[in-house]
Amino acid sequence: MANVLAVLEVRNGALRKGSAELLAAARRLADASGGTVDALVCSTGAVNTDTLGAAGADRVLSASHADFANYCPDGTVATVASVSAQYRAIVVSASATGKDLAPRIAARINAPCAMDVTSVDLSGDTIRVVRPVYAGKALQTVDLRGSTVIAVRPGAYAGLGAGKAGANVSITVPPFTKRLDVTGIRTANTGLLDVAEARVVISGGRGLGDPKHFVLLEELAAAFGGEAAVGASRAVVDAGWAEHGAQVGQTGKTVAPELYIAVGISGAIQHLAGMRTAKVIVAINRDKDAPIFKVADYGIVGDLFEVVPALTAAVKQVKAH
Repeated sequence: MANVLAVLEVRNGALRKGSAELLAAARRLADASGGTVDALVCSTGAVNTDTLGAAGADRVLSASHADFANYCPDGTVATVASVSAQYRAIVVSASATGKDLAPRIAARINAPCAMDVTSVDLSGDTIRVVRPVYAGKALQTVDLRGSTVIAVRPGAYAGLGAGKAGANVSITVPPFTKRLDVTGIRTANTGLLDVAEARVVISGGRGLGDPKHFVLLEELAAAFGGEAAVGASRAVVDAGWAEHGAQVGQTGKTVAPELYIAVGISGAIQHLAGMRTAKVIVAINRDKDAPIFKVADYGIVGDLFEVVPALTAAVKQVKAH
């Protein structure tokens, strides 16, 4: 029986948007062997967890401590380690904080760790995971035995609607030494979604010609009614056109949205590494030989200053019905 612990992220007193997706991955592992899924929420005690049962959690484990006001890896690791013997697998989101947390947990409980996983399955006593390697050029299949720690790529799984009523259980945070003090987390100064959490990502590259033209992408994102985020290639971030928090790619954020629209992006391998696992990829570029078209499901060869406004109008029309 593979019981699974999903370590959920909390920011500013609320669960992060990817919590349901992470629970879906945990549910897949647990259901393969008749196991259960517990969701661990480390907070100051003021987090609404009512939706977690419907998202797939059999139980919600609430760990309250004053140091959990911000990300506290030492306290979180100590809490996970105190209950880890009950679980076959511990899953976290492969977000910025999750990538920091997963190896800490693995080292603490002496378990193997798989990072940036896009698929998880149980085969007998083995957990089999798939993860992109070599900047996304290949997929690596890894078999893990014993207790394991798995960081699941955001967007790799769609949230469930299990309709369960997960039980709430309070657990004690064990004593820990706080070696790292996170005083705050600075987010991009934008009202749009984080690219790592959005169902739709619209990214711009050097083909936009000027940072002021990002308004075209913002208008298209707004047409999706709160479901879309605006991203950027490394080239435009390095040029100061967009904040680093919007960068998609090997040295930026890895995304796996339902829809990815690349506008004026040539498709360098560094960028492809961060978005090629999107469910549907649409590329808009005037260069018909741009590498981005090799990974795109749909390609539009044309002037982005004509194509993007037309696409925005079409999305608005569909959303209006």
